Amino acid sequence: MRKQPAFPQARVLVTTAVLVVALLSAVPASAQVAALGGGRVPTLAPLVREVTPAVVNISVKGKVREDNPLYRDPLFREFFDVPKQFEREVQATGSGVIVDARRGYVLTANHVVARISNAEITTKDGRRFSARLVGRDPGTDIAVLQIQGGHALQSIAMGDSDRLEVGDFVIAVGNPFGLGQTVTSGLVSALGRTGLGKQGYEDFIQTDAPINPGNSGGALINLNGELVGINTAILSPAGGNVGIGFAVPINMARRVMEQIVETGQVRRGRIGVAIKDLDDGNARTAGRLDGALVAEVGRGSSAEAAGLRRGDVVIAVDGTPVRSAAQLRNRIGFGRVGDRVELTFVRNGSQRTAIVEIAPPPNATTVR
Repeated sequence: MRKQPAFPQARVLVTTAVLVVALLSAVPASAQVAALGGGRVPTLAPLVREVTPAVVNISVKGKVREDNPLYRDPLFREFFDVPKQFEREVQATGSGVIVDARRGYVLTANHVVARISNAEITTKDGRRFSARLVGRDPGTDIAVLQIQGGHALQSIAMGDSDRLEVGDFVIAVGNPFGLGQTVTSGLVSALGRTGLGKQGYEDFIQTDAPINPGNSGGALINLNGELVGINTAILSPAGGNVGIGFAVPINMARRVMEQIVETGQVRRGRIGVAIKDLDDGNARTAGRLDGALVAEVGRGSSAEAAGLRRGDVVIAVDGTPVRSAAQLRNRIGFGRVGDRVELTFVRNGSQRTAIVEIAPPPNATTVR
């Protein structure tokens, strides 16, 4: 018979102590406080105090046009003056993040401010400001508001979402269910999520930090106090948090914001190829499992001029790996027209490179 340890509680205490030490080593010094008789315990309170003044609540009012169900009845149409559509006033709440205190720019989710007539922003200290819509981009679910008037605002530094890794600690700050500013914490559960059918350009950060309706447009922040994502959606059968939330990476949101602020519109670059993901069949032919398969090359396109052919598999843009068609679409789509990018691709088992110029889209997209 195997002998049991005399003091099993000691093993539990040692394990707990090791866990606390590990947590303390993972949390920045600014996120620790002295407590419990002078001992140090992990806390995010100092970090939260630093970043939450930059997260605001957004209250919007607007009108939406809806089909009149009575118009479908031929008797009502014949004997009554029934309009085909009617306008309905709507009110909603969401969240936003001040990213430029001097100019008053606030990043939020497009679906928070779509079809609004006005927006009111409330800061953490209770001040209220009216805000104008600078522009929005439904394709990424990003919008930019501006608080005008030179108010004393506090912004948050934008981080580098390309440096995120699965397992990184993050906190989400927003206005769930209109309750007021709320902070939750969790991990980066996955990166590069696509195929959710939410937006046209998808590269979501997935997190288990609780996100609920009203958190949209709020901040996803790393433990360095940097903004790494704009919260946008949840996956839930009942509309509440089940530990699967999504955020637009801040690098994507920043590129959208720069275009909106500079020109008032978002112009998608293109190189003239049709692309798709590798499946079981073409993956065997290509000899790899990741990348973007070139299905067609447009005549006269910049891709054709650079020598790309049907069947090539693009695996990197300017040295950054591309693992799917969605990733390639995002990287080219947010490039500036006229820029040249280096594509690394595989053809017949041989790795090659080509310099391709990003061409303007057929039509620019302007949404105000």
